[in-house]
This record gives sequence, structure tokens and C-alpha cells, in this order.
Amino acid sequence: MFGSGKRTPPRAVAFDIIGTLFPLDPLRASLTALGLPPAGLELWFATAQREACALALTGGYETFATLLEQSLTTILAEQRLPPTDRAKEIVAGIATLPARAGAHEGIERLRSAGVPLLALTNGTEKTTREMLAHAGLEEAFAHIVSTDAVKRAKPAAEVYHEGARVAGVAPHELTLIAAHPWDIHGASAAGLGTAYLSADRPTVPALRQPFLSAPTLPALADALVGG
Repeated sequence: MFGSGKRTPPRAVAFDIIGTLFPLDPLRASLTALGLPPAGLELWFATAQREACALALTGGYETFATLLEQSLTTILAEQRLPPTDRAKEIVAGIATLPARAGAHEGIERLRSAGVPLLALTNGTEKTTREMLAHAGLEEAFAHIVSTDAVKRAKPAAEVYHEGARVAGVAPHELTLIAAHPWDIHGASAAGLGTAYLSADRPTVPALRQPFLSAPTLPALADALVGG
């Protein structure tokens, strides 16, 4: 599905990492082992993202790993489950998540078209580099831009503008690929182009809509470069 208006290829493409290039689903079993329902995975991530947004809106900042650890404590308490001492271990598992199906193919199509790629993530640079290296993707990315650089979390505009600055392009020349409607909304509000990976969930009508969307990363890559 494509948005309206004239489409021009981006000068650079930014990938959201956690949940987009690397789905969290392999961590689901670790959460159900604590007594959480299968949907506890999505609740956990959404709770951490809520706290990140609250901090961003009020000028605060904390690493996303810390927020994930604390949010696990929160949701266990909400579900009347005992606390766990495995929070750090579970969060550390993010570093070895497998890449999404089609990730290598989609990335290669963008690289073959000469489009520079960067990671634009709420995660730390260290963990992101570990994730990319584990998946054999580190060499594909010219830059890793972590929210640690600006001490604000997405969807704050400063993060997206930092990505454009590092890529050496204007915000409208950078397109974000993300599987989160809130991330698409934030990038669009900051002036970026947006490409939505619709494999996991539909867009949210109340939020800004992506310029284009597709269910796979290769399809998004083809749409972006006119393949």
C-alpha cells in the first residue's frame, strides 16, 4: 500500500532495530515461564515504551534496557505474579535475537541501489552493534544512532533529527523503516519519510500514516528504490 503524493527515493534509510529488524518473539517463552500470558511480551515492550515516552515528554532519559528491566517488575506485579531475578538475563537476550525473515534480502536490495543505511534505535549502541554482528548485518550499516546520543527516546524529534545529521542529509531525505505505529508517527512529525512494516500489526488511524507500507522488508525495499 502506498501513500499519496509524489514518491522520490530517499538519500538514506534508517532502520528501527528492536521489534522491526529484530522481532522480540523469541523472548516470549522466557516471559511465559514467569507465569505471564503469551501476550505478556507485547505488554512488556509497550510498558517500557510508555515509560520512555513519559521521560521524553518531561525532559528525562533512561536507557531502554533499564526500562525493560523495570517494566518486567511492573507487569509481574500487575498480574499478581512473584518478582523475578532474571530481568537482566532476559533483557540481555535481546543481543542475540535473530533478524526478521527477509531482513538480509531487503537490506541487500537497498545497498545494491546505493542507499546508505543507519540504525536508529532506542537501544544502546553497544547492544545494537552486538545484534547486528550476531546476525551478520553489521557491515551493512554506515552508522548506528542510539538515543543515548541525545538523551531522549523516540518518538522525540531530536532522535530523528540526529539520525539525519549523522547521515548527512536533510530530515525529508531520510526515510525510517519501522514496525511500530508510534515510531512512524514520530518520524513523520519530525519531517522524515516513513515506510511501515505491516507484518505484525495494522497502523493506528489516529496517528500519522506512513508514506508507504508493505508486509515484508524486501517489498518495502523495492518500493523505496523503485524495484
